[in-house]
Amino acid sequence: MLMDEATSPGTGTAKSTVLVIDDEYGPRESVAFILSTDFSVETAGSAAEALAKLREKAFDAILLDIRMPGMDGIRALEEIRKIDPLVSVIMLTGYGTLLTAQQAMVGGANQYLRKPPDVDELVRAARHQSEGTRLRRHQAQLTRDAQSLSVALKKEIEVNEPHVWHGRASIELVHDLNNPLTVVIGYATLLIEEARALSKQDPVLAQKLLDNAVMVEKAAEYCRHLAENWRRAAKKTAEFTPLDLRQSVEEVKQVIFFGNPMIEIGGVADTPINGAKYELMRIFQNLLKNALEAGAKKVTVTFSRDGDRVGLVLADDGGGMDPDRVRRALGGGFTSKESGMGLGLSICRHLLNAHGATFQLESQVGQGTTIRLSFPAVAKA
Repeated sequence: MLMDEATSPGTGTAKSTVLVIDDEYGPRESVAFILSTDFSVETAGSAAEALAKLREKAFDAILLDIRMPGMDGIRALEEIRKIDPLVSVIMLTGYGTLLTAQQAMVGGANQYLRKPPDVDELVRAARHQSEGTRLRRHQAQLTRDAQSLSVALKKEIEVNEPHVWHGRASIELVHDLNNPLTVVIGYATLLIEEARALSKQDPVLAQKLLDNAVMVEKAAEYCRHLAENWRRAAKKTAEFTPLDLRQSVEEVKQVIFFGNPMIEIGGVADTPINGAKYELMRIFQNLLKNALEAGAKKVTVTFSRDGDRVGLVLADDGGGMDPDRVRRALGGGFTSKESGMGLGLSICRHLLNAHGATFQLESQVGQGTTIRLSFPAVAKA
C-alpha cells in the first residue's frame, strides 16, 4: 500500500505520516496500531532500517526508542537530523532512561514520552508534532520561494539597468524596487536560520518565524504594487482611498527599515487623508533612507493637525547640506552617493504633488535636514 495516498476517514484529506522506530516487536506494533486510525504509519526495527526509509520519503513525525542495539536512539537522532532537520522527533523512553531522554531534547528531539505511553497522550503528541513539521516545511517553502523571487528580480534589474534611461518611469521603478527587495532577502535569510533552529521546537522561536514571514509577505506585496502601478501608469493614475498617514509611515518603518529604533514617530494619532498607500510608502521610504544615509543617528517624524490640513515634519541630525547642494537636490538628478541616481527627492516631490501636498526643505551643514509636508485632511467616515 502506498502510505502517501492514505486519507482520513470521511475527509478525503491526506493523513499525516508517522514512522515508529523500536527494536522490540511488541511495543513497536502496539504504538503503530494505536496511531493507525488517525495516521499513515510505517515501522522500522532498527535505526539503519529507519534511516533507509527516511532517505526515500519524508515523514511528518517520528517516534524513536532510545534503547536499541547497534545504533541507539541518541545516535540515530543525530543521523535523522542530517537527513531531515525539519521533521518532529518524539523520543520513547523507559523509566531508567529519563535523563537520557532529556539530553535528547537538547540534541534536537521535540518531545519525549515514557513507555508504555498513555494512548490519549500518544495520539495528541503525534498530532501536535505532525502539525509542527508541516508548519516548518510550509515556512521553509515560503523562504525558498521568496529567495527565488528576489534572485530573479535582481537579475532582471541587472539585465535591464543599462536600458532604463530610455524612460524616466522605468528608472524610478528600479530605484524604488531595490529597497523592498533588499528587505525580502534580509527577512528570507532570517527565516532560513530560524527554521534550522526550530529542530528544537521552541514555541517562542516558532512565533518569531511566523512574524518574520508576515514581514516578507508585506515587503513582497509592496514590490508587487510598485510593479503593478508601473504597468498601469500609462492608462490611469493610482487609486486614492481614505487612509491614515501616520499608519502608513509606521508601516514603512516596520517593513522597510526593520523597525529601526533611530526612527522615532510622534505627534497626533489621527491623521486621515485621501491617498494611494503604496505611493505614499515610496515617498517615506526615500525620505527616511536619505536621512539615514546622510549619517543621521536620529530621525523624528512628527504629525500635527491644523484645520483641514495634516502636517508632517521629518527632521534628522545628519550632516546637512549647504544652500548650493539644497538647490541642486531640489532640481533633481543630483546625488552625493557614488552609485546613486539622484532620483529619490525628485520622485517624492512628484508623488506629493499628485496628493495635493506641499513640500519644504531646510538644511544646514552640521545641523541636519528638516522636511515639512502638508496634506489635505479628510473627514473620517
